[in-house]
Amino acid sequence: MLEKTYRGIPREEIPWYPIIDYGKCVACGKCVEFCHNHAFDFEEREGKKRTVVKNPYHCVVLCRGCEGICPVGAISHPSAEKTRRIIRKLKRAKK
Repeated sequence: MLEKTYRGIPREEIPWYPIIDYGKCVACGKCVEFCHNHAFDFEEREGKKRTVVKNPYHCVVLCRGCEGICPVGAISHPSAEKTRRIIRKLKRAKK
């Protein structure tokens, strides 16, 4: 289920999404299969299949499951602590 908001904050305001290191990625598709919110997909570039973050804001805030299933460690996310600080700041601004 896609989150439109996270703790009352519009999801697009929270900078949390997967980042692919293309120097490591082997386009195995494990992340595409794993993510039930369809944050990842494949695209073709120069005749080669490549994994991309197609829907970055479909990523569940603070979820890092795809990092663990990537066999080559090609996926990372922004700092969880920084993200929590941003969320707290956005919540205070709403009051």
